[in-house]
Amino acid sequence: MNDPAGSMPTRRLTADAAGILEASALLRAGKLVAIPTETVYGLGADAGDPAAVAGIYAAKERPRFNPLIAHLPDLETARREGVFGEDALALAQAFWPGPLTLVVPVAETARVCDLARAGLGSVALRVPASPVARAVLAAAGCPVAAPSANRSGRVSPTDIDHVLGDLDGRIAAVLDGGPCPVGVESTIVACLDGPPALLRPGGVSREAIEAVLGRTLALPGAPAGAAPVSPGLLASHYAPRAAVRLDAAEIRPGEAALLYGPVPPDGLDRAALSLNLSPAGDLAEAAAHLFAFLRRLDASGAATIAVAPIPENDLGEAIRDRLARAAAPR
Repeated sequence: MNDPAGSMPTRRLTADAAGILEASALLRAGKLVAIPTETVYGLGADAGDPAAVAGIYAAKERPRFNPLIAHLPDLETARREGVFGEDALALAQAFWPGPLTLVVPVAETARVCDLARAGLGSVALRVPASPVARAVLAAAGCPVAAPSANRSGRVSPTDIDHVLGDLDGRIAAVLDGGPCPVGVESTIVACLDGPPALLRPGGVSREAIEAVLGRTLALPGAPAGAAPVSPGLLASHYAPRAAVRLDAAEIRPGEAALLYGPVPPDGLDRAALSLNLSPAGDLAEAAAHLFAFLRRLDASGAATIAVAPIPENDLGEAIRDRLARAAAPR
Protein backbone atom coordinates (compact mmCIF):
# COMPACT_ATOMS: atom_id res chain seq x y z
CA MET A 1 0.00 0.00 0.00
CA ASN A 2 1.30 3.46 -0.84
CA ASP A 3 1.75 5.64 2.20
CA PRO A 4 -0.61 8.65 1.71
CA ALA A 5 1.58 10.76 4.01
CA GLY A 6 4.65 10.06 1.91
CA SER A 7 6.37 8.08 4.73
CA MET A 8 6.66 11.25 6.83
CA PRO A 9 5.50 11.57 10.45
CA THR A 10 2.03 13.04 10.86
CA ARG A 11 2.24 16.71 11.84
CA ARG A 12 0.19 18.20 14.66
CA LEU A 13 -1.24 21.58 13.67
CA THR A 14 -2.73 24.07 16.11
CA ALA A 15 -6.24 25.26 15.23
CA ASP A 16 -5.18 28.91 14.88
CA ALA A 17 -4.98 31.06 11.73
CA ALA A 18 -1.58 29.66 10.75
CA GLY A 19 -2.64 26.05 11.33
CA ILE A 20 -5.85 26.51 9.34
CA LEU A 21 -3.93 27.99 6.40
CA GLU A 22 -1.39 25.17 6.53
CA ALA A 23 -4.13 22.54 6.64
CA SER A 24 -5.91 24.10 3.67
CA ALA A 25 -2.66 24.30 1.68
CA LEU A 26 -1.99 20.61 2.32
CA LEU A 27 -5.50 19.73 1.14
CA ARG A 28 -5.04 21.73 -2.06
CA ALA A 29 -1.75 19.88 -2.62
CA GLY A 30 -3.55 16.54 -2.55
CA LYS A 31 -2.48 15.55 0.98
CA LEU A 32 -4.59 14.00 3.74
CA VAL A 33 -5.40 16.13 6.81
CA ALA A 34 -7.56 15.12 9.77
CA ILE A 35 -9.81 18.02 10.74
CA PRO A 36 -12.10 18.47 13.75
CA THR A 37 -15.85 18.76 13.30
CA GLU A 38 -18.62 18.94 15.88
CA THR A 39 -19.35 15.22 15.32
CA VAL A 40 -16.01 13.37 15.01
CA TYR A 41 -12.62 14.07 13.42
CA GLY A 42 -12.78 13.71 9.65
CA LEU A 43 -9.98 12.49 7.38
CA GLY A 44 -9.99 15.26 4.79
CA ALA A 45 -8.89 15.23 1.15
CA ASP A 46 -9.82 17.24 -1.93
CA ALA A 47 -13.02 15.51 -3.05
CA GLY A 48 -12.37 16.54 -6.64
CA ASP A 49 -8.96 14.87 -6.79
CA PRO A 50 -9.26 11.11 -7.45
CA ALA A 51 -5.68 10.46 -6.32
CA ALA A 52 -6.29 12.25 -3.01
CA VAL A 53 -9.57 10.38 -2.49
CA ALA A 54 -7.78 7.09 -3.23
CA GLY A 55 -5.39 8.08 -0.43
CA ILE A 56 -8.33 8.20 2.00
CA TYR A 57 -9.36 4.68 1.07
CA ALA A 58 -5.75 3.49 1.40
CA ALA A 59 -5.16 5.15 4.78
CA LYS A 60 -8.44 3.87 6.20
CA GLU A 61 -8.28 0.48 4.43
CA ARG A 62 -11.86 1.25 3.43
CA PRO A 63 -14.03 -0.71 0.95
CA ARG A 64 -14.18 1.07 -2.40
CA PHE A 65 -17.96 0.74 -2.69
CA ASN A 66 -18.64 2.87 0.40
CA PRO A 67 -19.11 6.52 -0.70
CA LEU A 68 -17.75 9.53 1.17
CA ILE A 69 -19.40 12.68 2.53
CA ALA A 70 -18.21 15.90 0.88
CA HIS A 71 -17.96 18.84 3.28
CA LEU A 72 -18.59 22.44 2.22
CA PRO A 73 -18.35 25.79 4.04
CA ASP A 74 -21.92 26.92 3.26
CA LEU A 75 -25.17 26.05 1.49
CA GLU A 76 -24.38 28.18 -1.55
CA THR A 77 -21.24 26.16 -2.22
CA ALA A 78 -23.07 22.89 -1.55
CA ARG A 79 -25.66 23.73 -4.23
CA ARG A 80 -22.90 23.63 -6.86
CA GLU A 81 -22.34 19.97 -5.94
CA GLY A 82 -25.89 18.65 -5.56
CA VAL A 83 -29.44 19.27 -6.76
CA PHE A 84 -31.56 20.44 -3.83
CA GLY A 85 -35.29 19.83 -4.14
CA GLU A 86 -37.83 21.41 -1.81
CA ASP A 87 -37.31 18.92 1.02
CA ALA A 88 -33.51 18.97 0.84
CA LEU A 89 -33.46 22.75 0.79
CA ALA A 90 -35.78 22.97 3.80
CA LEU A 91 -33.58 20.57 5.78
CA ALA A 92 -30.38 22.36 4.80
CA GLN A 93 -31.80 25.72 5.82
CA ALA A 94 -33.01 24.30 9.13
CA PHE A 95 -29.95 22.29 10.19
CA TRP A 96 -26.88 23.64 8.39
CA PRO A 97 -24.31 24.31 9.66
CA GLY A 98 -24.74 21.16 11.72
CA PRO A 99 -24.59 17.37 12.04
CA LEU A 100 -26.88 16.53 9.08
CA THR A 101 -25.75 14.97 5.79
CA LEU A 102 -28.03 15.16 2.77
CA VAL A 103 -27.80 12.67 -0.10
CA VAL A 104 -29.06 14.42 -3.23
CA PRO A 105 -28.70 13.99 -7.01
CA VAL A 106 -25.28 15.11 -8.22
CA ALA A 107 -25.27 18.47 -10.00
CA GLU A 108 -23.83 19.04 -13.47
CA THR A 109 -21.48 21.60 -11.88
CA ALA A 110 -20.23 19.14 -9.23
CA ARG A 111 -16.51 18.80 -8.57
CA VAL A 112 -16.86 15.76 -6.27
CA CYS A 113 -15.20 12.99 -8.26
CA ASP A 114 -16.70 9.65 -9.23
CA LEU A 115 -14.46 7.76 -6.80
CA ALA A 116 -15.67 9.81 -3.82
CA ARG A 117 -19.27 9.10 -4.89
CA ALA A 118 -18.51 5.37 -5.39
CA GLY A 119 -19.78 5.71 -8.95
CA LEU A 120 -23.27 6.76 -7.88
CA GLY A 121 -25.45 9.44 -9.43
CA SER A 122 -25.94 10.97 -5.99
CA VAL A 123 -23.66 12.86 -3.66
CA ALA A 124 -23.56 13.09 0.14
CA LEU A 125 -23.09 16.68 1.36
CA ARG A 126 -22.66 18.39 4.73
CA VAL A 127 -21.91 21.86 6.07
CA PRO A 128 -20.34 21.25 9.50
CA ALA A 129 -21.03 23.46 12.50
CA SER A 130 -17.41 23.57 13.67
CA PRO A 131 -15.98 27.06 12.96
CA VAL A 132 -12.52 25.50 12.57
CA ALA A 133 -13.76 23.02 9.98
CA ARG A 134 -15.62 25.70 8.02
CA ALA A 135 -12.56 27.95 8.08
CA VAL A 136 -10.45 25.15 6.61
CA LEU A 137 -13.10 24.42 3.96
CA ALA A 138 -13.37 28.07 2.97
CA ALA A 139 -9.59 28.46 2.74
CA ALA A 140 -9.17 25.21 0.80
CA GLY A 141 -11.68 26.32 -1.83
CA CYS A 142 -12.70 22.78 -2.74
CA PRO A 143 -15.21 20.22 -1.50
CA VAL A 144 -13.47 18.08 1.11
CA ALA A 145 -14.25 14.40 1.46
CA ALA A 146 -13.88 13.62 5.14
CA PRO A 147 -14.95 10.25 6.54
CA SER A 148 -14.08 9.56 10.16
CA ALA A 149 -10.31 9.70 10.73
CA ASN A 150 -9.79 6.10 11.81
CA ARG A 151 -9.13 2.70 10.27
CA SER A 152 -12.26 1.48 8.53
CA GLY A 153 -14.69 -0.29 10.83
CA ARG A 154 -12.92 0.81 14.01
CA VAL A 155 -14.16 3.17 16.69
CA SER A 156 -14.58 6.74 15.44
CA PRO A 157 -12.17 9.42 16.74
CA THR A 158 -13.34 12.29 18.92
CA ASP A 159 -9.95 13.77 19.84
CA ILE A 160 -6.49 14.08 18.31
CA ASP A 161 -5.03 11.13 20.23
CA HIS A 162 -7.68 8.83 18.75
CA VAL A 163 -6.70 9.99 15.26
CA LEU A 164 -3.00 9.45 15.81
CA GLY A 165 -3.62 6.07 17.43
CA ASP A 166 -5.01 4.80 14.12
CA LEU A 167 -3.36 6.95 11.45
CA ASP A 168 -0.04 8.32 12.72
CA GLY A 169 2.43 8.16 9.82
CA ARG A 170 -0.35 7.44 7.31
CA ILE A 171 -1.55 11.04 6.85
CA ALA A 172 0.18 14.39 6.41
CA ALA A 173 -1.28 16.27 9.39
CA VAL A 174 -3.99 16.54 12.00
CA LEU A 175 -5.51 19.86 13.06
CA ASP A 176 -6.03 19.87 16.82
CA GLY A 177 -9.45 21.36 17.60
CA GLY A 178 -9.91 19.63 20.96
CA PRO A 179 -12.67 17.12 21.78
CA CYS A 180 -15.68 16.90 19.45
CA PRO A 181 -18.78 18.15 21.32
CA VAL A 182 -21.46 16.02 19.60
CA GLY A 183 -19.46 12.80 19.53
CA VAL A 184 -21.53 10.75 17.06
CA GLU A 185 -21.56 11.11 13.30
CA SER A 186 -24.05 13.13 11.33
CA THR A 187 -27.57 12.00 10.60
CA ILE A 188 -27.89 11.02 6.92
CA VAL A 189 -31.12 11.68 5.00
CA ALA A 190 -31.60 10.78 1.33
CA CYS A 191 -33.60 13.25 -0.73
CA LEU A 192 -33.72 11.37 -4.01
CA ASP A 193 -36.68 9.71 -5.71
CA GLY A 194 -39.64 9.43 -3.38
CA PRO A 195 -40.01 10.85 0.12
CA PRO A 196 -36.95 11.69 2.24
CA ALA A 197 -35.49 8.56 3.88
CA LEU A 198 -33.44 8.21 7.06
CA LEU A 199 -30.29 6.32 6.11
CA ARG A 200 -28.38 6.76 9.38
CA PRO A 201 -29.44 8.27 12.71
CA GLY A 202 -26.97 10.74 14.15
CA GLY A 203 -26.47 14.19 15.63
CA VAL A 204 -29.85 15.57 14.48
CA SER A 205 -32.78 13.55 15.81
CA ARG A 206 -35.44 11.94 13.65
CA GLU A 207 -38.07 13.93 15.56
CA ALA A 208 -36.42 17.27 14.70
CA ILE A 209 -36.16 16.37 11.00
CA GLU A 210 -39.75 15.18 10.81
CA ALA A 211 -40.90 18.41 12.46
CA VAL A 212 -39.33 20.41 9.62
CA LEU A 213 -40.66 18.10 6.90
CA GLY A 214 -44.13 17.86 8.42
CA ARG A 215 -44.24 14.10 7.81
CA THR A 216 -42.60 10.83 8.79
CA LEU A 217 -39.22 9.92 7.34
CA ALA A 218 -39.22 6.87 5.11
CA LEU A 219 -36.87 3.95 5.67
CA PRO A 220 -34.30 3.08 2.99
CA GLY A 221 -35.49 0.44 0.56
CA ALA A 222 -32.29 -0.74 -1.10
CA PRO A 223 -32.33 -4.38 -2.23
CA ALA A 224 -30.41 -6.91 -0.16
CA GLY A 225 -26.74 -6.99 -1.11
CA ALA A 226 -26.84 -3.59 -2.82
CA ALA A 227 -23.88 -1.26 -2.36
CA PRO A 228 -24.44 1.50 0.21
CA VAL A 229 -25.74 4.84 -1.12
CA SER A 230 -24.09 6.73 1.73
CA PRO A 231 -21.38 6.27 4.36
CA GLY A 232 -22.08 4.48 7.63
CA LEU A 233 -24.35 1.74 6.26
CA LEU A 234 -22.06 -1.28 6.58
CA ALA A 235 -23.52 -3.80 9.05
CA SER A 236 -20.28 -4.12 11.03
CA HIS A 237 -18.88 -0.69 11.77
CA TYR A 238 -17.52 1.41 14.66
CA ALA A 239 -16.11 -1.84 16.04
CA PRO A 240 -13.69 -2.22 18.96
CA ARG A 241 -11.49 -5.32 19.06
CA ALA A 242 -13.49 -6.73 21.97
CA ALA A 243 -16.87 -8.34 21.42
CA VAL A 244 -19.83 -6.12 22.31
CA ARG A 245 -22.83 -7.42 24.29
CA LEU A 246 -25.86 -5.13 24.16
CA ASP A 247 -28.66 -4.41 26.67
CA ALA A 248 -26.76 -6.13 29.46
CA ALA A 249 -28.78 -6.39 32.67
CA GLU A 250 -25.77 -7.78 34.55
CA ILE A 251 -22.01 -7.73 34.19
CA ARG A 252 -20.26 -11.07 33.87
CA PRO A 253 -16.85 -11.69 35.48
CA GLY A 254 -14.01 -10.05 33.55
CA GLU A 255 -16.19 -8.03 31.20
CA ALA A 256 -15.67 -4.31 30.67
CA ALA A 257 -18.88 -2.35 31.29
CA LEU A 258 -20.32 0.59 29.39
CA LEU A 259 -23.00 2.06 31.66
CA TYR A 260 -25.77 4.61 31.30
CA GLY A 261 -27.84 6.35 33.96
CA PRO A 262 -27.83 6.39 37.76
CA VAL A 263 -28.79 2.75 38.42
CA PRO A 264 -25.84 0.32 38.23
CA PRO A 265 -26.40 -3.16 36.76
CA ASP A 266 -25.97 -6.32 38.79
CA GLY A 267 -22.43 -7.66 39.05
CA LEU A 268 -20.71 -4.34 38.47
CA ASP A 269 -18.05 -5.28 41.04
CA ARG A 270 -16.97 -8.10 38.68
CA ALA A 271 -16.15 -5.72 35.80
CA ALA A 272 -12.57 -5.35 34.60
CA LEU A 273 -13.32 -1.65 34.04
CA SER A 274 -16.53 0.36 33.97
CA LEU A 275 -17.33 3.77 32.48
CA ASN A 276 -20.67 5.57 32.61
CA LEU A 277 -21.72 7.47 29.48
CA SER A 278 -23.92 9.73 31.59
CA PRO A 279 -24.69 9.06 35.26
CA ALA A 280 -27.49 11.64 34.99
CA GLY A 281 -29.09 9.89 32.01
CA ASP A 282 -28.39 12.75 29.57
CA LEU A 283 -28.32 11.41 25.99
CA ALA A 284 -26.32 14.36 24.64
CA GLU A 285 -23.61 13.74 27.25
CA ALA A 286 -23.72 10.01 26.44
CA ALA A 287 -23.27 10.64 22.71
CA ALA A 288 -20.29 12.91 23.34
CA HIS A 289 -18.58 10.19 25.42
CA LEU A 290 -19.52 7.13 23.33
CA PHE A 291 -16.50 6.56 21.09
CA ALA A 292 -13.88 7.72 23.61
CA PHE A 293 -15.30 5.38 26.26
CA LEU A 294 -15.48 2.45 23.83
CA ARG A 295 -11.79 2.98 23.06
CA ARG A 296 -10.85 3.11 26.76
CA LEU A 297 -12.81 -0.04 27.55
CA ASP A 298 -11.29 -1.81 24.56
CA ALA A 299 -7.82 -0.86 25.77
CA SER A 300 -8.53 -2.63 29.09
CA GLY A 301 -7.92 -5.96 27.35
CA ALA A 302 -11.33 -7.37 28.29
CA ALA A 303 -12.65 -9.87 25.75
CA THR A 304 -16.19 -8.46 25.95
CA ILE A 305 -17.72 -5.04 26.54
CA ALA A 306 -21.14 -5.31 28.18
CA VAL A 307 -23.38 -2.35 27.34
CA ALA A 308 -26.23 -1.27 29.60
CA PRO A 309 -29.61 -0.53 27.96
CA ILE A 310 -29.80 2.85 26.20
CA PRO A 311 -33.15 4.59 25.56
CA GLU A 312 -34.33 4.60 21.94
CA ASN A 313 -35.61 8.18 21.79
CA ASP A 314 -33.84 11.29 20.46
CA LEU A 315 -30.02 10.83 20.35
CA GLY A 316 -30.51 7.38 21.86
CA GLU A 317 -31.44 6.14 18.39
CA ALA A 318 -28.03 7.20 17.05
CA ILE A 319 -26.17 5.75 20.04
CA ARG A 320 -27.98 2.41 19.75
CA ASP A 321 -27.32 2.33 16.00
CA ARG A 322 -23.55 2.72 16.55
CA LEU A 323 -23.52 0.11 19.30
CA ALA A 324 -25.51 -2.36 17.17
CA ARG A 325 -22.97 -2.00 14.36
CA ALA A 326 -20.11 -2.40 16.84
CA ALA A 327 -21.74 -5.65 18.03
CA ALA A 328 -22.43 -7.04 14.53
CA PRO A 329 -20.64 -10.19 13.32
CA ARG A 330 -17.34 -9.33 11.63
